Amino acid sequence: MTRVVADLWDAFELWLTQLAFPVQVALAIVVLLPACWLVAGLADRVAGLVVEAFRRDR
Repeated sequence: MTRVVADLWDAFELWLTQLAFPVQVALAIVVLLPACWLVAGLADRVAGLVVEAFRRDR
């Protein structure tokens, strides 16, 4: 199973590195912007819950 995943990752990496640089940047923006937005939203929600939990204890 790990060999299959490694082979798929290698194929993807090879495909990505053969793209033109502007296409790589556009692809990174399309993938990373929503991912970072989701992680920031999750972190904000968790921080809010932690703060509320500490406020209730006092």
